[in-house]
Amino acid sequence: MTGDDETVEEDCTGADFTDAVFAGREWEGRCFVGCRFTDADLRGLRTRGCRFTDCDFTLADLGASEHRATAFHSCTFQRTVLADSVLESCSLLGSTLSDCRLRPWTLREVDLRLTALGHADLRETVLAGLRLTEANLVRADLRGADLSGADLTGARMLEARLEGADLRGARLDADALVQARLTGARIDADTAIRFAAANGLRVDLGM
Repeated sequence: MTGDDETVEEDCTGADFTDAVFAGREWEGRCFVGCRFTDADLRGLRTRGCRFTDCDFTLADLGASEHRATAFHSCTFQRTVLADSVLESCSLLGSTLSDCRLRPWTLREVDLRLTALGHADLRETVLAGLRLTEANLVRADLRGADLSGADLTGARMLEARLEGADLRGARLDADALVQARLTGARIDADTAIRFAAANGLRVDLGM
């Protein structure tokens, strides 16, 4: 279907926007629950204060889109294009991103708690200070990423690639310090001590 602002109600539940074209549109304060945006053209879409819950963005093109104070809760992004998109003060709580094109991806004050980002290509992405509590980062590629000050408590990080990443001030569990690949990562003294302890080393701070 071909979409326009007149065909989109302020609140939509269960609507099917498969193949819809909303490129370059501006949405503010709209609510979508259980809607399908499969194969939709959403390139350059701008949202502010919108809410998407249990929506399906499989194969949708959200490239170069901009989102401010918008929530994507428990949404599905499979083979979705998000490259060049900007999310500011947004939430992806409980959403799943699989085989998506993400880079370059700009995230500012974004809530990524419980977000599934397994195998995601997030190289060089700035994730500084973000909440990634209990996120799934299994086998995610975070080489060179900026995770300084990020909260990774409870995150699943088996074989996550963090070579060269900035982890200064980040909160990581012992499991992450053992299971992730950390060669060349930048860490602070506290994390270095916890890394040593997690890997069975005895740290002697005496002189």
